[in-house]
Amino acid sequence: MPELPDLQAFSYNLNKHLAGKTLKKVTLVNKKKAKSTESVFKKALEKQKLKKIARVGKELHFEFGDGTVLGLHLMLRGQLHLFEGKNDHKYTIIELLFDDDTGLAMADFQGQATPTLNPEDRDAPDAMSDEVNYNFLKEQLNSRAIIKNILLDQHVIRGIGNAYADEILWHAGISPFSVANKIPDNKIKALAKSIKSVLKNAEKQILKSNPDIISGEVRGFLDIHNSKKKESPTGGEIKHAVVGSRKTYYTEEQELFKH
Repeated sequence: MPELPDLQAFSYNLNKHLAGKTLKKVTLVNKKKAKSTESVFKKALEKQKLKKIARVGKELHFEFGDGTVLGLHLMLRGQLHLFEGKNDHKYTIIELLFDDDTGLAMADFQGQATPTLNPEDRDAPDAMSDEVNYNFLKEQLNSRAIIKNILLDQHVIRGIGNAYADEILWHAGISPFSVANKIPDNKIKALAKSIKSVLKNAEKQILKSNPDIISGEVRGFLDIHNSKKKESPTGGEIKHAVVGSRKTYYTEEQELFKH
């Protein structure tokens, strides 16, 4: 599943290709996951100028001239494809065709990727927002929950997924199995710093290696959540455990807080 840095890179490149164009036609090819009918999508979006594409949590928001927003959630296997004139991509969910005959298709062979008109605002702050700081984390970590589960909870912080939760916790020196309310203040401060630095650096790495990317995942540069690496940058053996359905990568260098 694309995570926050991937989606940041996608939005950067999609803005270069599509911002400022007028949407000529929208086609809802797969209607199963959409909460609105194709006619509602057409009425809301066609003949509108696309102002910008922004990443919000784990979604891409296409903001149009009158304030209407089209949200695209790629889910686990969704892909975005630019095309000229005619879309020939299989498993298309929704297709946008602009006035210069360039287009964008969201496809998903699993049929789970979801288009939404005017997605509801969420109470949880985005991981990259100024709100996600030491004071916020101190309040949210007043819990017996495992720290990694809190980072992954989109009702607490939006945008962090499995791979980057592992990276963030390694850089902060906190075991992913630590009990949240046992983590000391100095480590909460380190966690707040790591969230921003890890995610910002990842976006830069993705765009450096894949400057035109609008789909997929780039993970080869990751320090810990990386099946091809045996050791951390500081020499610790990378271990992994399956918790629920998720694989967690970590090292013994990370301090475990339970008592």
